[in-house]
Amino acid sequence: MVAVVGPTGSGKSDLAVSLALELGGEVINADSMQFYRGMDIGTAKITEDERRGVPHHLLDILDVTEEASVSDFQQRARALIADIHARGKRAILAGGSGLYVRAALDVLEFPGTDPAVRRRLEAELETAGAAPLRARLEAVDPVSAGRLGDARRIIRALEVFELTGRPFSSFMPTREYAQPAVQIGLEVDREQLRERLARRVDTMVDSGLLDEVRKLDAAGLRLGRTAPRALGYAQFLKVLDGESNAAQAAEDTIVATRQFARRQLTWFRADPRIHWLGWRDPELVAKAAALCSPGSPAPDTAKAHRTGTVTLKHGRNPGRGR
Repeated sequence: MVAVVGPTGSGKSDLAVSLALELGGEVINADSMQFYRGMDIGTAKITEDERRGVPHHLLDILDVTEEASVSDFQQRARALIADIHARGKRAILAGGSGLYVRAALDVLEFPGTDPAVRRRLEAELETAGAAPLRARLEAVDPVSAGRLGDARRIIRALEVFELTGRPFSSFMPTREYAQPAVQIGLEVDREQLRERLARRVDTMVDSGLLDEVRKLDAAGLRLGRTAPRALGYAQFLKVLDGESNAAQAAEDTIVATRQFARRQLTWFRADPRIHWLGWRDPELVAKAAALCSPGSPAPDTAKAHRTGTVTLKHGRNPGRGR
């Protein structure tokens, strides 16, 4: 299968559609916020016209009150991959949610959950704060304690330890594909991406982002655990509450989106299996399609292993915003 990855705003959706047309494929969404019905403007969700007749899967599968689940996504994505391949098509994963991409591609085990244990830990957080929970995690899983910053993830790590007797860190994935795959990453010029992300947020505002947030708020957006934290939606909920204005919310969204893009780049650069292509290379589609052909060359992983980074290149051909 094929995966198109990279930071938000780099043009993943367009490349995925072009590859699908070139290879006879169908696209599987791996952007966790595009799972939500009605979250269209703020997630830059690809429109029907932009899909150019290519079937797209795992868009608009959740209400905003529902919580996105990586394990559920893994099951759905792998069932779709098997179905697409059984019909003689190519499955093309597209998205920037790093853990979701790895859940679809890699050998990755997800421990179960227990609502009662989760509620008890959340009650402890409410009464005593995060410090005692972090101290407990440091005692049983110092690796996770050093990696996890927010209370929600600390609770999850403690829940897993209670249920399995294994540290949460022992479930972290190795870089081993569950089936043959090619990952194509979009290299970006960071300054150009910063400018593009600002323009994109301005376009979202002009296209009615505040009205979209207002409509979703009436549909229970704040009741969800995942959707109300989405970029743009969290900032514009403050406008509805009178805590901010549209201009400030737009600026806050730009800052948060740029920070998110940096985190995405850090995540994907750490994977030496990714083939990096310039986001504005006029031959981008042809080069990407060649990588997906039998006998295509393996990525040069030596430098990535040594440095943990991938050089960002300047491109020439303008691309879209996803």
